[in-house]
Amino acid sequence: MIIGGHPTPTEESERGGREALQLAASIGRDETVVLLLSGGASAVMTVPAEGITLADKQATTAQLLRAGADIQALNTVRKHLSGIKGGWLAAKAGGACRTFAISDVVGDDVSVIGSGPTVPDASTFRDTLDILQRFGGERAYPARVVERVKNGAAGRVEETPKAGDARLANARTSVIGGRRDAMDGAVRDAESRGYHVLRIDDAVVGEARVAGPSHLRACVAQAAGVGRPACIVSSGETTVRVTGSGKGGRNQEFVLVCAAPLSSLGISAAMASVGSDGIDGPTDAAGAIVDSTTLERARAMKLQPDTFLDRNDAYEFFAPLGDLIKTGPTGTNVGDLQIILLG
Repeated sequence: MIIGGHPTPTEESERGGREALQLAASIGRDETVVLLLSGGASAVMTVPAEGITLADKQATTAQLLRAGADIQALNTVRKHLSGIKGGWLAAKAGGACRTFAISDVVGDDVSVIGSGPTVPDASTFRDTLDILQRFGGERAYPARVVERVKNGAAGRVEETPKAGDARLANARTSVIGGRRDAMDGAVRDAESRGYHVLRIDDAVVGEARVAGPSHLRACVAQAAGVGRPACIVSSGETTVRVTGSGKGGRNQEFVLVCAAPLSSLGISAAMASVGSDGIDGPTDAAGAIVDSTTLERARAMKLQPDTFLDRNDAYEFFAPLGDLIKTGPTGTNVGDLQIILLG
C-alpha cells in the first residue's frame, strides 16, 4: 500500500503516481485498467511534468491554498504541471480505462475530480497563467513552474488531452457518490432522532468568513415554518484566503465567524461544519461546532473570536473550548457537510 499526502503531495504521492502510470502503460490493448477515484487524488497521486520537481508542486499547491483558490482553479494548475492528471493517465494507458469516481466537487465535474486523470481537459495553459497571476502573481511561484506555464501558453509545451483525442477514446468515467449522498445520510439520521429536517440542496461555496453568516441567515429564514427541534442540512466547499499565521481550516473558520450571529438569534441553536475526509486544512480536526453558549464560554476563557479570525487561527480558538470535531481520516471525500440545529 502506498499512502500519499493531502492536501500537499509527498514523496509517497509521487511514488504512487509513477506506479499507477507504469501499471496503466503495461496493460494490453484488450485489457482494461480500473481506477477507483475520489476527492484528494490530486495530491495523493502525483507525477510532476517534465522540468518540474515535487518541491515545485508542493510550493505551488501551498501558495494556491494560502491565496484562497477554489478547487477548479487549484486543479487547473495541477493538471498543467502533471504527467498523470488532465487525461494523461488514460492517454498513456496501453488499453481501456474504466473510472468510478466519488466526487468532492460541486457540480461533479469529472475533469476536476482528482484533476481528471482519465478524462479530457478543457482548461488550458493560458487559463493556468491567469490563475497564477490572480492568486499571488508570478513571483509567488517557483521559477520552473512559471516558465513551463508561459511556454505552454505560447504553444511550446504540449497541452493536456482535449475532447476528441483518440488516446482517450477507450476511457469511461462514472460518478458513483458525492455530497448529496452525505446529505442523505445526515437527513436520515436527523429524522430518526426526532428532528424536523430542512434540506438545502444549493451548494455552500465562496470565502468561508463571508459565506458562513450569509448561509446562517438564509437557513434560519427558510426554517421559519419548520417545526422544532429543526435540523438544517447542507453541503459544499468554501475557501479561505490566508492572511494570518494561525492554524485552522475552512470549516473551522466557517463556524467561528458564525458564533456571534448564532448567539444573537436568542434561541437554543448549534452549528457545525465538517470535512467529509476528516481533515480540515493543515489540522487534525474535521471541523468545529458553535452553539448558543460559545461566546459566553469564550469570554470566560478570555478568547476573542475576532482576534483568532484575524490570525486565521480558528483551531486555537476551538481547542481550549473542546469544540473541535475530530473523526480522523475517513478514507473518502465528498466535500463538506454543514448542520444547523434550532430549538
